[in-house]
Amino acid sequence: MNEIRWPTIDSKHLIVDSKQMLILEKEMFSKGMPQEALMEKAGINISKWLLKRKSLLKHGITVLIGPGHNGGDGAVIARELFLKGYLVKVWCPFPIKKTLTIDHINYLTSIGVSKLVAPPDTGGKELWIDAVFGNNQTKNVDNGLIKLFNKKFHNKYGKVVSIDVPTGLCPNKGEPFLNNAVKADYTLAIGLNKIGLTQDSALPFIGELNHIDIGVPINNLINVEKKIFKVTYEDLKNIDLPSLPKNTNKYKRGRTLIIAGSEKYPGAAYLALKGAISSGVGFISAVLPQLVAESIWKVAPEIVLKGTMHSNQSGNSSLFSALKDIDLSAYDSLVVGPGIGIDNDDWQKSKDFIINFEGLLILDADALNRIAESELGPKFFLERKFKTWITPHYKEFSRLFPNIKSETNVGLALNAAKEFNISVLLKGSNSIVADNKNAWQLFGTDSQTARAGLGDLLSGFVAGSSAIDLTFCRNIKTDFFAKYVLLHSFAASKCKTGSNASAIGDELSKLIRNKKTRQIS
Repeated sequence: MNEIRWPTIDSKHLIVDSKQMLILEKEMFSKGMPQEALMEKAGINISKWLLKRKSLLKHGITVLIGPGHNGGDGAVIARELFLKGYLVKVWCPFPIKKTLTIDHINYLTSIGVSKLVAPPDTGGKELWIDAVFGNNQTKNVDNGLIKLFNKKFHNKYGKVVSIDVPTGLCPNKGEPFLNNAVKADYTLAIGLNKIGLTQDSALPFIGELNHIDIGVPINNLINVEKKIFKVTYEDLKNIDLPSLPKNTNKYKRGRTLIIAGSEKYPGAAYLALKGAISSGVGFISAVLPQLVAESIWKVAPEIVLKGTMHSNQSGNSSLFSALKDIDLSAYDSLVVGPGIGIDNDDWQKSKDFIINFEGLLILDADALNRIAESELGPKFFLERKFKTWITPHYKEFSRLFPNIKSETNVGLALNAAKEFNISVLLKGSNSIVADNKNAWQLFGTDSQTARAGLGDLLSGFVAGSSAIDLTFCRNIKTDFFAKYVLLHSFAASKCKTGSNASAIGDELSKLIRNKKTRQIS
């Protein structure tokens, strides 16, 4: 039985590398799908996409055709648009190598499509279609061709559409092979999204990313190992979180404990608590620095103060004196880290309490920095025998896991999750949530989530939300983590009263009250 419940396993959501895509295509060919038919399907479906956007086509189209099958896709697009009455020209910057592509180009010229012998004019208003290399790129391309495309892009006299992958961009890393790649207004990913297209590094090149379905069989997709999912705000409609029974009291709506803040960073504690409150969790306790503890009742009287943290000479919080007097077994989830600062001696004394906590442990910010500087380092996670979620940004991740390497952020998150048996949220423009088998990459999310304080808000929200769901499903999986992160980002995108963390927390409260997102539109 497949464990993936969200999102749907289909070509719209699944992300693959270039090798995996080629394997999927070969499987289709081996079962009788002709290459010609697949090329026709890709080209025709892209043409349909373009024909729905007639403003792109009104000044004509120039298709730049490459030597392989991506060029063949471009030739089919040129044919279909020409037959619909549009002015179409083609240009082949390299000698054509594939017989199928040669045949399509010969047919184009036979029906009256103009074949240019010199590079097209970058000052024209026509649409340019980059059908040069696509998914089969393995090395840098002639820089002159890329400069030609990008002169067109920057002139803004007509749009640039890249077929599958912009020329010069690595399909796997999402980085230019050399110093630059084609900058497209739109990238149309054929079949499945390529992993390079969803990386932060690809954002300056891909423009608006769209998916073109070519009918890859679901059985083939299910067999893909280490599934990576592209999730967007559209997927909130299909989120299924446990419902709270009407007779549930506060003690059965989840219990969470927040350890956050310091004299140096008092605001982090308040924001983490606001995130927990916005989740709707039934019971919130907190361990806070004295400075915050004295005033928290004025802004959040529902918080139960379980202890206060002393501060060292640098204004960083000391956890040990508070932790030794708390029964952590009373809590479903525990978040440690937002704004606590660095105190290595204190962490050494405190770590066993945290290691032995049997509920869901969420570690953020300075907790991760303390682990990175500690004697155990990331082996801390191997000492824990219970579920652990961490929320680093890239620099925190690098300090924590200096030996974890990968070509992409997705690979980094997956490798760390597997080696240390944890779930990882690696924050970025396209944040990633991963466990030892699968990953969820958020895509097209609001840039307002990259602001100071929102990470603290998120940590509290994850702690509260998970505590609720743990009361109904004791073994919540990493897809819940991904859902919480997506909800947090969506609240930021919908916040009309401002983009600061406090305002977004209010929006998150409204969102969760809306029947746990079941009526999101």
